[in-house]
Amino acid sequence: MSGPGGRQLLGRRETRDLIDRMSPRARPRFLTATAALQAACVALGMVSSSPSCAESLKAQYSLSLLGLSFGTAYASGEFEPEKYHIDISMKTSGLANLINNTRGAATASGRLAASGPEPASFAHTLANDYETRSIRMTLAGNAVRALKVEPPPWDASQRIPVTDEQKQHVVDPVSALIMSVPAGAPLVGPSACNRTIPVFDGVTRFDVRLSYVETRAAQTKGYEGPVSVCTARYQPISGHRPDSSATRFMAENREMSVWLAPLQKAHAVAPLRINIKTSAGTMSIDAVEFEVGGAQSADGSRR
Repeated sequence: MSGPGGRQLLGRRETRDLIDRMSPRARPRFLTATAALQAACVALGMVSSSPSCAESLKAQYSLSLLGLSFGTAYASGEFEPEKYHIDISMKTSGLANLINNTRGAATASGRLAASGPEPASFAHTLANDYETRSIRMTLAGNAVRALKVEPPPWDASQRIPVTDEQKQHVVDPVSALIMSVPAGAPLVGPSACNRTIPVFDGVTRFDVRLSYVETRAAQTKGYEGPVSVCTARYQPISGHRPDSSATRFMAENREMSVWLAPLQKAHAVAPLRINIKTSAGTMSIDAVEFEVGGAQSADGSRR
């Protein structure tokens, strides 16, 4: 098939053949880098709220690998009592486009309960020079009710099946990190970080475990103040290949972290920075703009 400018693009079968021809050393680097790009798209769903107050978010993030910029992501959200809607998008740029021109978009909506988000719908599209994949999912009571993945993963038969039971008590990737802080608990410190998030992205089921490390000061356009620094661990459950070196790398990865900023009105937290170690180096997602209902001072009050 042909892409923009008449470039020859690889289809799903050609991509699989390309991966199969790679050397054992090159294959995990390619797969891990590709997974990192996908992770960047869904990780930027980390916007937060609670059912107590209306709130809005507008954020722009810079994506970099080894300190070199390779893309930009945007997040916007509307949060009202009892409901929320979030849109995110990302695209690669510069030299990254010579390797893999990737762009993605995702949206989620649902209800904000005291225990956290209860998503009703999730949609995600990710496109690169090889293929475009779309995922549509509806949920109720934190359980998957309908799912459509087009096209299905080419290696679906080699993946660990996701059971119906594993599709319950979950959130989608965009809603995954709508992290309300319990009433009366401080917005900076262990209560901001310590939690396990059960995620189903339409193909894979995994947990993300956050743990508090320390408190730091941070500054970007729209926010200046304290952030809670958390480590992150990835625990695959199903939907992945048991022989996947990329999955094994991420499961053993102890160099992932997120910086969470306090949102006083929503009594919640949201990320300013995400760092993920990949086999190609450290990928960073940094907020260059972070506006939540207007600028916030260090104590969380509106300016």
